Amino acid sequence: MADPTRPHRVAGLAGTVTRAPFALGSKSEREGIWLETGEGRFLLRRKDGPSYGDTSLNRYVGRRVACDGVILDYLLIFERIEVAP
Repeated sequence: MADPTRPHRVAGLAGTVTRAPFALGSKSEREGIWLETGEGRFLLRRKDGPSYGDTSLNRYVGRRVACDGVILDYLLIFERIEVAP
């Protein structure tokens, strides 16, 4: 298995976008937008987007999507996101 602390590229990673708490109990606690996949759960972030509070991701909540990007630990920094048919 790949080292989760090292970035690795993914293409077409599919899953359902959900809204759920992030960093419970810390000063960074907030609601995050997540991609739930068979490989794990990843906090979504646009490559050129803000690190949190990206309201453009709200339109994907509850939808099945496919993403291309880079995974680092729990974070998926995506370059492409597309709603699955």
